[in-house]
Amino acid sequence: MQISPLSKKENSAFIQLLKLCGFIAIGIIVILIISFVPILYTLGLKVFTNPTLLVGFNYGVVALKCILTLQQLTVFLIPAIFLGINEGKKPWHFYGMKTPKANLILLIFLLMLCSTPILGLINELNQKMILPDSLKWVMDWMRKMEDEGTKTTEAILKMGSIGSFLINLLVIAIIPAICEEFIFRGALQRTFLRLIKNPHIAIWTSAIIFSTIHFQFFGFFPRLFLGAAFGYIYFWTGSIWYTVFAHFLNNGYAVAMAWYLQKHNLPITSDDGTSVAWYGYLISAILTIALFWILKEKSTEQNSPQPANLNED
Repeated sequence: MQISPLSKKENSAFIQLLKLCGFIAIGIIVILIISFVPILYTLGLKVFTNPTLLVGFNYGVVALKCILTLQQLTVFLIPAIFLGINEGKKPWHFYGMKTPKANLILLIFLLMLCSTPILGLINELNQKMILPDSLKWVMDWMRKMEDEGTKTTEAILKMGSIGSFLINLLVIAIIPAICEEFIFRGALQRTFLRLIKNPHIAIWTSAIIFSTIHFQFFGFFPRLFLGAAFGYIYFWTGSIWYTVFAHFLNNGYAVAMAWYLQKHNLPITSDDGTSVAWYGYLISAILTIALFWILKEKSTEQNSPQPANLNED
């Protein structure tokens, strides 16, 4: 993702970042007005501190899914698109939206598959995180946020038919994959790269924000590494669609696993009944690193179009 000389000068990276924050703020106001006014009328202000209340009234889960979808669109996708338009660039040039190539798609599929065990281990260790006694209040707050998020997730993931499975695949996997990648990898990472000039710092900074914004701190580190992985995929391939595909695979796997567990009358919070030996995690880590290296080499060989080529408008 090289920044080439400008034919049509963009605003400075700092101004661009301020614009993006402004668009996001407007999106937050819009979603609050559209979605929460009727809910506030029904449940009151307490819904802001306890969103699980949505699950308790008629059509609450349906309303929650609609709100989550609107949030993805108004807070993530639309601000990202507006940023490119406001800078006088076409989105497919601004973010890199060239048609993906089959061999790289296959590599990313294998990468996500092979990384599943090691990410599972990171998640397991993260779940056991304990802070010092002096930060007990922080620990209690994080645990409360985690428990509320778990209740909401469980309610959303309840699926009684193939139709509800397909709806969840859309709401949880497809829409977030598109919207979150455009804002975090496309807009934020691109802007940070222009601001900082160091791709590694830009990628990891965007990944930290990506993980933090979910407010699920006992899943912070696996989401952080996922965000960084998506960032490197975007940086190397030059196309946002590869990261959208990787993100979809990750979220889609969670939906499919929840469907499988429910079909076998198992709680959603349980695992799939399989265990991984220590060498399985080692093999997963080695294969993941190897596939990243291959992806980088193949992307370089194929000279994928660069989304940050500021000559294009």
